Amino acid sequence: MHIHILGICGTFMGGLAVLAKEAGHRVTGCDANVYPPMSTQLEAQGIELIQGFGPEQTALKPDLYVIGNVVSRGNPLVEEILSRSLPYTSGPQWIGEHILRNKWVLAVAGTHGKTTTSAMLAWILEDAGYAPGFLIGGVPMNFGISARLSGDSAGAGSDFFVIEADEYDTAFFDKRSKFVHYHAKTAVMNNLEYDHADIFPDIGAIETQFHHLVRTVPGIGRLIVNGDEQSLARVMKRGCWSELESFGAAINANAPANWSMVEHQGGDFDVVFNHAVVGRVQWGLTGRHNRLNALAAIAAARHVGVPMAQAAASLARFDSVKRRMEVRGVVKGVTVYDDFAHHPTAIATTVGGLRQKIGATGRILAVLEPRSNTMKLGAMKDALPGSLKDADLVFGFGSQQALGWSLADALRPLGAIAHSFDQLDFLVNAIVRAAQPGDHILVMSNGGFGGIHQQLLEALAK
Repeated sequence: MHIHILGICGTFMGGLAVLAKEAGHRVTGCDANVYPPMSTQLEAQGIELIQGFGPEQTALKPDLYVIGNVVSRGNPLVEEILSRSLPYTSGPQWIGEHILRNKWVLAVAGTHGKTTTSAMLAWILEDAGYAPGFLIGGVPMNFGISARLSGDSAGAGSDFFVIEADEYDTAFFDKRSKFVHYHAKTAVMNNLEYDHADIFPDIGAIETQFHHLVRTVPGIGRLIVNGDEQSLARVMKRGCWSELESFGAAINANAPANWSMVEHQGGDFDVVFNHAVVGRVQWGLTGRHNRLNALAAIAAARHVGVPMAQAAASLARFDSVKRRMEVRGVVKGVTVYDDFAHHPTAIATTVGGLRQKIGATGRILAVLEPRSNTMKLGAMKDALPGSLKDADLVFGFGSQQALGWSLADALRPLGAIAHSFDQLDFLVNAIVRAAQPGDHILVMSNGGFGGIHQQLLEALAK
């Protein structure tokens, strides 16, 4: 089959392209911004890329157009496809029908931690010899790639597939969340907060989508749910037809198959299943959020037969994910980190995790670019000061024209420790002037942030 992918340079659609190519399909694609690194990764796979969405691309005569959710009505190629009644589908539906149909799908959903938990789960299965396929919204360092059909060196293929299950909508013609197309047998629900203000009016609308996920899990399947989350408790009250296990700290003795932990100094912890210690995780990751992610991954792996102690031991060799507290360099005693955090809860968790790691004496210089759609709509701006309370200095980047609100005003409750900029070179200079040996510069953005990480390292070196 020849598929032509509209919006191919996004993380999800780029991963889909790699899977389709690996599965033997001819793959071409187009996007508004065809540039490295995604363009070079796809071209290395033999995938032809076209800049823009010109209607003349129908001359390629693919068997099917796969349309990403970044493409909307009014797009010239979409209008040509519709006018000529050409066959099209969404990315999640194509994945569900052509990649996942005969797989044991392990799907990881939640407002936060999807990428990291999916990477942990894929690594546990890999380390146990399951050779899973996966599609993850980041690059797990244990694998060096974000998607693969299978890791079976014999070419026989694996029965198992780990997928990051996003609640964002599917396409302009399908407003259900992506994850309803995956038909998971094992489904993790990590947490649920209000996000994606551009498509969801309130948290109740997101809870409805999560219950759509619950409805797709078969009776022989299993739901692994964070028992600390009231929003997820409301989701489960709507009905559950599958096996259910809970993880977290607030779950009680009556919770089904409860998972909890005994935390030790330095971030290690014992895994507790139904009040018995079943393994210990010894690793270098920081933050309670990562320990909860690990509990969920161990519980999901148990569903497919991985012994709990073995899964816990595997995480000692887990190397995290790019852009999740990734150290980009150390210059003159100053460490520069890159992190994907962009929601206030994720920002607070990331800054708090670093504070726990370095202690009270080290300084954290938090550098934030609030660029997500939710942030641009101003839905979370009032929560920013509280999310940055563990930082010693705060540097925000974003103009009122781009955001639609004043970043300086939003950060004002932090007082003299907060500074805002709308020019990148001024921001870099201010951070470098403030930095001292022993400091930790934590850069947080869900975009490229103008390559600020390398600029900071070069400026510090001078």
